[in-house]
Amino acid sequence: MPMTDPTFLPALVMAEQIREKQISAVELVDAHLAKIEKLNPKLNAFVHLGAERARQSAREAEAAVMSGNPLGPLHGVPISIKSSIEVAGLRCEAGTRLRRGFVAKQDAPLVSRLKNAGAIVLGVTNTPELLMAWETDNLLYGRTKSPWDLERTPGGSSGGEAAAIAAGMSAGGVGSDGGGSIRVPAHFSGICGLKPTPGRIPTTGHYPTSAGPFALLGVVGPMARTVADLRVLFEAMQGPDDGDTCAAPVPLRWPANDEVKKLRIGYFEDDGRTPVTPETRTAVRTAAEALRRAGFPIEPFRPQGLEEARLLWHKFFVVAGGMLIRPMIRGREHDLSPILSQFLEWASAEKPHTGEALLDAWIRRDAARAQFFAQMQKYPILLCPAAAIPAFRHGERSWTIDGKTVDYLDAWSYTEWFNLLGNPGAVVPVGQSPEGLPIGVQIVGRPWEEEQVLAVAELLEKECGAWRRPPIA
Repeated sequence: MPMTDPTFLPALVMAEQIREKQISAVELVDAHLAKIEKLNPKLNAFVHLGAERARQSAREAEAAVMSGNPLGPLHGVPISIKSSIEVAGLRCEAGTRLRRGFVAKQDAPLVSRLKNAGAIVLGVTNTPELLMAWETDNLLYGRTKSPWDLERTPGGSSGGEAAAIAAGMSAGGVGSDGGGSIRVPAHFSGICGLKPTPGRIPTTGHYPTSAGPFALLGVVGPMARTVADLRVLFEAMQGPDDGDTCAAPVPLRWPANDEVKKLRIGYFEDDGRTPVTPETRTAVRTAAEALRRAGFPIEPFRPQGLEEARLLWHKFFVVAGGMLIRPMIRGREHDLSPILSQFLEWASAEKPHTGEALLDAWIRRDAARAQFFAQMQKYPILLCPAAAIPAFRHGERSWTIDGKTVDYLDAWSYTEWFNLLGNPGAVVPVGQSPEGLPIGVQIVGRPWEEEQVLAVAELLEKECGAWRRPPIA
């Protein structure tokens, strides 16, 4: 596409140009729908479009501009939503035949908030079955492919979202994250993503329901090509909702630039257990040097307790996840995607939780959090890899790094820790692999301090000149 392609403008620029009548909301929606028609057959990112409804919303947005009444900061901006989140009139199937044809009757609160800010929902995007994978493939809609290399995955479980945004089929959108499912696809696909603190953005209207131990891990959050767009999406979606039992009335508080620069940052290139590719190390080092140049106090620092956090995440997400899913699929095993069947095999390799075992894991989690947060008193911001590897080829389940085999579940421990601990974390693209694949770096803050995370992320993006167009564009 030529450089004048409006689908690659930042969402904030789109909204500004609509308000200033440099482009119409109708033209912008049509441009995105044309891009989807061209690229989605190759990528399989969208699974259900609401094209006519989007065009009608665009006409209404155009009329509002002409009358001098734009709706909000995202007025006329075309977005997408992961198909595990309810959007009225669109399918919310979470990639499983068990919910084939399920159409949401109402918008999730976060979707209502985005629409109230002026955003226009184009459609919903593909996920692995019941979101239990870092690769997006299922028997309902098939495999989603990376816009960087069709032989590779855009990640999971928010892989459809990442592919759509990276390829210019959507200006931004919403994913969910229980073990890296926003941050890993952002890293794989060369975009930005934010995993907030549980409760900061309501999970109400998400399937599977975020409850019990999963409410401690799982969140919904924004994905976009720039950090500034993450920020406006976050502002629109955040705030408590009665349907989210983790919610708290935390006011927005954007720190001043001189306040941000006082934040001490600790960075580590690996965890001492799971090796990362040389280019991943380089990306973290590049990010650290960039933030040092920007004026931050930054030092090498590897927190204690990471291995305990990894083991406990496994007990909550894999073991408890298997216990949750098995009753749901009983008698329907023939309908399961191979990826979900594989996940259940891993879960079955461990004893199911007893009440005592789950209580023990819960208490150990709280102890691990206390230890971790004490360390963050000195380093309120952490910088580290988002994953051990860049985007992998479809179906791969192990890799060799520095002569050591890295298994599938281990490669994502760099994000899993922070689901267990409840920290907010953002991913910003910084480097690239020898094949030209994007490599993101993860910025982690203390609970309820998303604004600090995004402020640091924006400065890192400014220093590193992050986003690139993928080859399919």
